[in-house]
Amino acid sequence: MNPYASPQAYRQSAVLTATPEQLVVMLYDGAVRFLRQAEVAMREGAFLHSYEKLGRGEAIIDELIATLNMDTGEIAERLQAIYIFQKRTLIEARVQRDDVKIGQVVALLSSLREAWAKLAEQAAAQAPASA
Repeated sequence: MNPYASPQAYRQSAVLTATPEQLVVMLYDGAVRFLRQAEVAMREGAFLHSYEKLGRGEAIIDELIATLNMDTGEIAERLQAIYIFQKRTLIEARVQRDDVKIGQVVALLSSLREAWAKLAEQAAAQAPASA
């Protein structure tokens, strides 16, 4: 059997071979996916399902916060502030059952994801070719 036949094996391989920048992009992709699912579920009144997806999105934001290297200065501090703002907004979304607030976080995460994707491309272009 092909070890890459399952989506889980492919995902695991992608994670193990990714650069740090690519890993951040993957985290953003996951957060956006879960939060979009939460947004739709909340809009449809499926609050328990929405809360579960919100929790998964928030867990990814927690991981983004935990992995910030605060020794790098202003950029890390600003990212931390943005992530904390997103967490607070998602908590408000849950309490107020407000899908629009989830959408606002998705929009912000999507913008950050694009910036990280450009960084990942630049890092890949500058990396020496492996033999």
